[in-house]
Amino acid sequence: MSQFDAVFVGLTTLDIAGRPIRGIPSGGGVEFIEQIRLSPAGTACGAVMNAAKLGIHTAVAACLGDDEKGDFIAGVWRRLGIDGSLIQRTQVSETSATILAIRPNGERPALHCRGASDHLFIDEADFPRVCNARFLHLGGSGLLAAMDNGQSAKLLAWAHQHGVTTSFDLIAPNEQTLDLLTPMLPYIDYFMPSMEEAAQISGQQEPEDIARFFLDRGAGTCIFKDGARGSWVFGRGGHLRIPAWQVRVVDTTGCGDSYCGGFIAGLAKGLDVEQACRVGSAVASLVASGLGSDAGVVDWETTQAFMATTPTLPLSG
Repeated sequence: MSQFDAVFVGLTTLDIAGRPIRGIPSGGGVEFIEQIRLSPAGTACGAVMNAAKLGIHTAVAACLGDDEKGDFIAGVWRRLGIDGSLIQRTQVSETSATILAIRPNGERPALHCRGASDHLFIDEADFPRVCNARFLHLGGSGLLAAMDNGQSAKLLAWAHQHGVTTSFDLIAPNEQTLDLLTPMLPYIDYFMPSMEEAAQISGQQEPEDIARFFLDRGAGTCIFKDGARGSWVFGRGGHLRIPAWQVRVVDTTGCGDSYCGGFIAGLAKGLDVEQACRVGSAVASLVASGLGSDAGVVDWETTQAFMATTPTLPLSG
């Protein structure tokens, strides 16, 4: 039996978010705002925190700096019951961090300081420990310098070949991203970028064409997160549309990451793909209702109650 339900590997940052930001004061001026929050975040971290809140047994493989930011993140993980035995600490670089100025409409311009996540490296000898789970989620390729040099593909291949269900999310795609992705796609059961990212990488415009681009390169199932328009699921047998839920949007930070965490938790609890995507969409909607990448999410029962009593947004596009 596997040690964990799911292990989450990759990008971890500390977010310092404030809202609402209508503008930066000129000179040395001061503008008073309603809320400031420190929260662990990132493509892997935002997913694992929400999955843990939903009650599955999780671990995180991430690299933190040997600093106060890393201590804060590790403390939050402990309080959420996330196993920290795979965490790496480094003195070479400070913990990755982001300053987020949340606009009144929930948009989130970001100032990011790359840091310890670039030093995360999982050696082949550690693959059995990291893959001692039913599900392995790799998040943050594109901002994982050491792993992006071919090691992520090796990890996914090992997991896939040993019967671990794999999922994948990325960040900050550019002209090199497709070369980075190509050797990984055959070992990814659930490919989970945003629709915008997927369109940028593929050069396609229509959802069906975007999905075919990645399916033809080996991805098992494509799940494209599309904000208030919900999400799209494309497999070899057809496609589905999953709506978002109606909430008052406060901050969209971490919505895509939290979707992944909710989806994986749903699968771990025995739901089918459509049902798990509905959980992912609900978790993302809850996160959008507050400040930070795990805002609004309490536990599995509260999420189920939210889904049962809250209307969904109409599907469009």
